[in-house]
Amino acid sequence: MSSKPFYITTTLPYVNAEPHIGFALEIIRADIIARAKNLAGYEVFFNTGTDEHGTKIYRKAKEQGIDTQVYVDGLAQKYKELMPLLGISTSGNGITFNFVRTTDAHHKMAAQEFWKKVADNGFIYKKEYSIKYCVGCELEKTESELVNGRCPLHPAQELETIQEENYFFKASAFQDKLIDLYEKNPTLVVPDFRFNEIKSLLKNEGLKDFSISRLATKMPWGVPVPNDPTQVMYVWFDALVDYISAIGWPDDEVAGKKQSGAFKKWWVETGGVVQYCGKDNLRQQSAMWQAMLMAAGLPPSKTIVIDGFITGEGGLKMSKSLGNTVDPLDLVKEYGTDALRYYVARELSPFEDSPFTIEKFKEGYNAHLANGVGNLTSRIMKMAEANIEVNVNAKINANAEVISVTPAILEAYNSALARYDIKTAADIIWSKIGELDAIIQKEEPFKKVKDPATKDHAVEIIEQLVKGLAEVALLLEPILPTSAEIIRKCIAENKSPAQPLFMRK
Repeated sequence: MSSKPFYITTTLPYVNAEPHIGFALEIIRADIIARAKNLAGYEVFFNTGTDEHGTKIYRKAKEQGIDTQVYVDGLAQKYKELMPLLGISTSGNGITFNFVRTTDAHHKMAAQEFWKKVADNGFIYKKEYSIKYCVGCELEKTESELVNGRCPLHPAQELETIQEENYFFKASAFQDKLIDLYEKNPTLVVPDFRFNEIKSLLKNEGLKDFSISRLATKMPWGVPVPNDPTQVMYVWFDALVDYISAIGWPDDEVAGKKQSGAFKKWWVETGGVVQYCGKDNLRQQSAMWQAMLMAAGLPPSKTIVIDGFITGEGGLKMSKSLGNTVDPLDLVKEYGTDALRYYVARELSPFEDSPFTIEKFKEGYNAHLANGVGNLTSRIMKMAEANIEVNVNAKINANAEVISVTPAILEAYNSALARYDIKTAADIIWSKIGELDAIIQKEEPFKKVKDPATKDHAVEIIEQLVKGLAEVALLLEPILPTSAEIIRKCIAENKSPAQPLFMRK
């Protein structure tokens, strides 16, 4: 019997600068969910990639005096190289990892086919217009969205005025259908307060038609509009299509086999994709994209998980345009991959904004990794290596048992992950770590094992501690996969780690 399919994707980071910690946060969280689903028996398709069209990129390449394709090739490679350094799943053992680029030939073809389908269904028209435009967001801005006449997300950038004849998507036709979708899918947007935000936006401002093309003479870097070489697709319209182009759309439909292959498996049979994105993507992902899918006659997304921002000094969002980002590679080089994954999983809020400083990162690392799970593993396995003759794994196997997590703990852990509340899931693990530490402090098996009168009881306590550590390793597997593997290996060999899991900094 084949495994049930599960499809998860990040947004595609815009390659106008080096990768930063905001993208690392999003893809690490998506990877944790992908790994957890895979461990639960699902076959997983995990998608990410790079968004490579649009005004910002075109101007950046011009500033540097290089060909735009050469510019995006270089940055896309840096994002690809980041994947293993963040501990992101590779393909195999029930997970298919996919890295899509919006300059890929297949994606461009899919974007054009999507355009044709929406146009054939009567939801694209052409008109002349004038708007205020934020290049940082690559979005039109209304007066109500501005603060002191500027975009609040890119306050250092002057708004531009665009006045030209472009194609528009008739999003307004889907206002009532979107409201109906929201009512019938109460978990479409997570968390609830973000869902309420988009509902309120639709109710108070309505869903307005938006421009989906640009004049090629002004901005040629984009997917050509079908049957009109004078226009290229607006970057958002092109990039959002990657969620379906990544899983083979429209190959089956073009071949006359409607929804019979990969698209059916990963989108239709799963009930849609789980999309991770930042809160600045709320409108694009939960309103614009869902309306576009309706216009093309395709099913909606399943769940859209909205992250908060990582903020720097002064509470400002970390962003490439503000120049206040932290390079995740620097953190990995200094502290290791699992340290960054721990910080993302447990020290940052899953849905609210979270401040970041190197001091806070180091404090969490020392307290909960070096002095926490790392120290616990060394203490338990040193006692086991010195005092247990037949390792715990062998005893369990001899009794036809398996290491398993206490049902109540497992239920709470799985429930948290089902809500995409990774912090609560991580807190459950560290609560278990605290319990094991408390047993060591109370029972002092390292002392009792030296007394012949209490040795047997002490060995029993040590064995129970090893079993508890094995539970911790099982729960850690999606979050800190490398550390979980080392702990399992130590238990299997009944040896302490050759070196501490995490060295104090």
